[in-house]
Amino acid sequence: MKNKIVLVTGSSRGIGKAIAFAFLKKGAYVIINSSSSTEEELIETYEEFTSFGLACAYFRADLSIYTEALSLFDFIVEKTGSYPDIVINNAGISYYKLFTETNPNEWTKVINTNLNSAYYCSYLALPYMIKKHSGIIINISSIWGTVGASLEVAYSTSKSAIHGFTKSLAKEVGPSNIRVNSIACGWIDTNMNSLFDNEDRATFLNDVPLMRAGSVKDVAKTCVFLASDSASYITGQIIALDGGLT
Repeated sequence: MKNKIVLVTGSSRGIGKAIAFAFLKKGAYVIINSSSSTEEELIETYEEFTSFGLACAYFRADLSIYTEALSLFDFIVEKTGSYPDIVINNAGISYYKLFTETNPNEWTKVINTNLNSAYYCSYLALPYMIKKHSGIIINISSIWGTVGASLEVAYSTSKSAIHGFTKSLAKEVGPSNIRVNSIACGWIDTNMNSLFDNEDRATFLNDVPLMRAGSVKDVAKTCVFLASDSASYITGQIIALDGGLT
């Protein structure tokens, strides 16, 4: 990954932070990002990474808004002189509530954050990748995009759309030697799942063949593999990282 520029969205904590750290350890130059709601954690993560002597930069942007995504890419070009070689679309939110209690503003926020941010970042990165005839896009998704989840209709819809986006885009840009894949996560121990109590967690994991939750490192390792030459013939795939649940 040396001399590679990697953008990891939603990387102030959790899965995104682990992915960023994994690429940094491989020698990549990594841009981490979050919205203003987690800006303090973003700066702390940046300071932690740079304290290890790792090549990193950070930029606050709400990627559900196109103009802010554009500002992020302007920053990357200004900072590095180039566009990202690898884009990891990880930014995401969820509301755990009945569909009939999910108001239009919440619905729109989930779709804009989970789906449109991936579109914006891919849209801005692809002209450079096509010109260079090389590039990798990895979308961090969920098994709920495949099977659906009660009380998370907006989230499941956004992730299902990510799967269609992944497969369609992979076919379109494959002739330009650009690979697009998605990682559909099962239960990963993150802040997003912290709203569930231990009983809920145990009930869910009882149906997982491996009988345990995944870690953010599991996601990071899969991500690095998909971005590596070892996965050079893998594109358009939805990789289930769920302990055998689906």
